Amino acid sequence: MRRIGLTLPTNRPCAGTIAAVHQEAAYAAAHFDVEVHLLVLDSSDAYPEHGEALRQLPSVPHMVTHHLDESAQRAFLRGVVERAEPAKPDLVLDLMLPDRLSYGACTNRAFLIARALGCVSVHRRDSDSRYQQLDGVPVFPIQHELAWLGRPAAEAAAEVTESAVDPDADPGLARRPVAMVAGSFIGELSVDIGEVRQLDPEVYHDLVSLWAPPQWTAEQKRELVAESFRGAGTEPFQHDRTSLGLVDPMRVDMCNISFQQIQELVPLPPATDTIGSDYFLIHLVYDARLPGVLHNRHIVNYYTPERRTDAGFTAYQLRLVKFFLSMLYFNHVYAAMTAAGESLLDGRGLVRPEAIAGLLRESAGLDQEENRWRLRRLDTCYRRLGGRYAEFAELLAARGPRLLAEARQDIEDFALLTEAWGPLMQAAARSEWNG
Repeated sequence: MRRIGLTLPTNRPCAGTIAAVHQEAAYAAAHFDVEVHLLVLDSSDAYPEHGEALRQLPSVPHMVTHHLDESAQRAFLRGVVERAEPAKPDLVLDLMLPDRLSYGACTNRAFLIARALGCVSVHRRDSDSRYQQLDGVPVFPIQHELAWLGRPAAEAAAEVTESAVDPDADPGLARRPVAMVAGSFIGELSVDIGEVRQLDPEVYHDLVSLWAPPQWTAEQKRELVAESFRGAGTEPFQHDRTSLGLVDPMRVDMCNISFQQIQELVPLPPATDTIGSDYFLIHLVYDARLPGVLHNRHIVNYYTPERRTDAGFTAYQLRLVKFFLSMLYFNHVYAAMTAAGESLLDGRGLVRPEAIAGLLRESAGLDQEENRWRLRRLDTCYRRLGGRYAEFAELLAARGPRLLAEARQDIEDFALLTEAWGPLMQAAARSEWNG
């Protein structure tokens, strides 16, 4: 019986979501030969009710629940870092548990905790999402995740709805195990900028296109804007569809994803206050030519109320700006990974972390003029929108130099964590911690 980790990282009250994910974990334990470890990871000590919510849920055979607040996570991480002995232990601990919001860091903690528990795969959901239903029954993504993860692509090809893996034409790809199984979402945009589109579609285009490389053609940018942040649209689930091959990163979302093996080799970027900082592994799976399965059991996305408050608005726009600034570095890395392709893998078909760290360090040396251009374009966009967006432009003008420095530091920190990741994983595996 293999162990799996189903994780719910959160920094907000979400007892209802905890109950729903508990139901998915129970489904997995009942329908597959697995022991499910449900990991609720709070990026705060402010929600003790989450632990109580878990305790109130029914006990399920072959299922273990864990609620770790920030203090418990810090204690676990401190032990792992001490055993791993990285060159900069204090910095590594800060990157794993920063004092600011980090989408990647919380999932990295789930990766390490899952390894300590002996879980072979990690399955992630988000607190601001719900499951679809068909005839009153929840549609759980874990059905497909557990059906395909880790199986050789050639074996899975015979059972999925459609396959782009041809064992004769590409025997290397066919032999590799499925590294990622994922779906997307339906409902509201994954990034809360629908109001921008309503206020001024031209500004929306100019804003969203800033995550493209500047040298892209106008048509390429239009296509990117048309696809961005929409997920799978609005069509509700009717029946299962699964597709095996190289999964386009634009077709999946981190609220509906699972990984096997790759998460133990390369972490996610630990950048703080940066939307999209947890999507790196999706690109790596694609560029390294690792097989994945795309399914249509999409999560329902919705917005939590605090995003619409004045304080929430400012914080969210800053995270969006940092996302755009991060693309100077990530566009470079993604292009280099695409060019490298299978050379990112070793003789066993595993990703070489040192190759990834090298590309990250290379990108950190890029000239920042492209990002200064992005800041100027962002200033124009926000001022054209007026109102609170124009007020945000004033804040952005004051913080611009600091944000430029943070974006570069973020990529340097990611390189450092990637270099330390192997020893951290080994230290977690040696841990006697059991939650």
